[in-house]
Amino acid sequence: MRHESSATTRIPIAVGTTGTAPPRQLGTLQAALGVVAFSLTFPATAWGLESFGPWSLVAIRCVLAAVVAGGCLAALRIPVPARRHWAGLAVVAGGVVIGFPLLTTLALRTSSTAHAAVVVGLLPLTTALLGALRMGARPSRTFWAAASAGALAVAAFTVRQSGGTLSGADLYLFGALLVCAAGYVEGGRLARVMPGWQVIGWALVLCLPFAALAAGVALSYEPVEPSVRGVAGLLWVAVGSQFLGLVVWYRGMAAIGVPRASQLQLAQPLLTLAWSVLLLGEHLTPAAPLTAAAVLVCIAVTQRTRS
Repeated sequence: MRHESSATTRIPIAVGTTGTAPPRQLGTLQAALGVVAFSLTFPATAWGLESFGPWSLVAIRCVLAAVVAGGCLAALRIPVPARRHWAGLAVVAGGVVIGFPLLTTLALRTSSTAHAAVVVGLLPLTTALLGALRMGARPSRTFWAAASAGALAVAAFTVRQSGGTLSGADLYLFGALLVCAAGYVEGGRLARVMPGWQVIGWALVLCLPFAALAAGVALSYEPVEPSVRGVAGLLWVAVGSQFLGLVVWYRGMAAIGVPRASQLQLAQPLLTLAWSVLLLGEHLTPAAPLTAAAVLVCIAVTQRTRS
């Protein structure tokens, strides 16, 4: 047990370039790369639903991501985390690995990607709120004002894109918002004592037995119609969104803090809408440039505001 603890405390040193924690600029870049990866999730999920049922898609993506993560952990001979970390890893698994993918996939059966982007627009503020409660952070009033303004701008834009109406899928989306924020906060906390890729890696491995069983059951009930777009969507949400995106995201959160990293996600709905135009043929309104400018201003304010 003593050897395991000392190994854990040395891990963050290996992440940096000079034996110290990564600089804030590197952390911001890593978190931003995570946002770019996440922005493709909804369009890729829409592609995946062309070939797979919702339950099959979520279960298979989890299995594939867990196999990749487990292979990396085994190849690098990463020691099993200390027992005290497994409760937090379970929260990450329940919120990020299972809860958010499942609830958003169920929502996307009847909701457009633009409407689903409302969740992403509200996620930064929810993450910051839960982060403040969980970790005792106290962002300034300017931070909260900028974060709230950005969230409102994104929410108004995405709701307008979807026609301003609510649907039954909103319950799934609001549930996804809460569980994902909880997973982000707990993952950000764990990323302070172990590399971010190990946080999501062990969370995926934790889910592998259940995901494999769920995949077997789901595939026996839901028809599969393989296509190039369907398989490509599955591979992206499994490897790009579920593993690689979360690796850089958690490393970024560990470097710059949960509140600041979460505000970078204000740009995610706009990126998602851009991908929706390119990949799904959806149309944007002229309000997009104005909303993008407002979001960038809010991000700049939150990134320069001290907690």
